[in-house]
This record gives sequence, structure tokens and C-alpha cells, in this order.
Amino acid sequence: MSNTMTRRRALRIMASSAAVPLMVTTAYAAAHAQPTTHTVTIQNMAFNPANLTIKAGDTVIFRNEDRAPHDATANNGAFKTPRLNAGQSAQLTFPGAATYSYICSVHPRMTGSITVT
Repeated sequence: MSNTMTRRRALRIMASSAAVPLMVTTAYAAAHAQPTTHTVTIQNMAFNPANLTIKAGDTVIFRNEDRAPHDATANNGAFKTPRLNAGQSAQLTFPGAATYSYICSVHPRMTGSITVT
């Protein structure tokens, strides 16, 4: 076997073995990621952000920055925050993958969604 072929084979082996620790590290990080807290601000008669994508185990804080009272009520009944007056907040933790559409039951034209991956 020539030196060129030997070097190519060695480079291929090094390249493929270098990728394995990266994949393992990425998989480990994903499996051991700490939950994140997200905030949905209720202001100007709207949820902001209106559509949110989070990971299972993450928490969402609904914070009312409007003068009017609001809540967040899932269309399928999966959750409902208390009615929040100006400056109040409520938090919910989402344990598993699902998509939730929700409204403010006080002002049903206010809509949002949370997608849990």
C-alpha cells in the first residue's frame, strides 16, 4: 500500500472518529438540557409572542402589561391561568410534546399558540 493511500485511510479514520464525540456530546447536551423559562407578555390586547415553540419541561410565564384583566385559556381545556390584573403573572410548565391553541376568555379575539417539542 502506498504512503498516499495509507495517509488517506488514516485521515478517514480520524475524521470519522472525530465526529463520534461531537454526536455524543450533542446528544448528551440535548438529553440533559436545563428547562427554560419563556415569557408571553399580554399588552395592547394581544399575546406577544402570539406563537411560541418551546421544549418539553419548559415554563411559560404569562405577564399582563395591559390595563384590562386577561387570562390564557387552552381551546382544548388543557390549561387556564387565573384572571390576571395589570402587573400580575401566572406560570405554566409544559411536560410533553403537544400544540396548544389558546385565547383570552375575557377577550376571545386574543389568540395564541404554544408548540411543545
